[in-house]
Amino acid sequence: MNKMTPVLYVDSIEASLPFWVDALGFARTVEVPDGDRLGFVILTSGNLEVMLQGYHSLEKDIPSLGKEMRGSPSVLYIEVKDIGEIERRLRGHQVVVPKRATPYGALEIFFRTPGGHVIGFAQQAAN
Repeated sequence: MNKMTPVLYVDSIEASLPFWVDALGFARTVEVPDGDRLGFVILTSGNLEVMLQGYHSLEKDIPSLGKEMRGSPSVLYIEVKDIGEIERRLRGHQVVVPKRATPYGALEIFFRTPGGHVIGFAQQAAN
């Protein structure tokens, strides 16, 4: 296996971009229009990659998954160097799990994206 990239299905890619691009600093590396809006994007940050696809685009691309994926949010877990920086960048976005210390030595905080998915950020304890 070489790589794993999550594909998150959303109602509106445009509504999700402020979270991913403006707040978290991901770059838009691939964009596929679908009429007057975006149907698909690839976003990257360093060696991280995430794909967003609109439900409207998915229903055209893979009709058998179109209805199945609606209402199926995902949870991503991303390790970061500075959880305080993430909190500052995402100020104003919905916190799902407030910052907490875990029994396995991480500080974590979970946010909901505009597309309904949940992203947990974790800063591991210094060894």
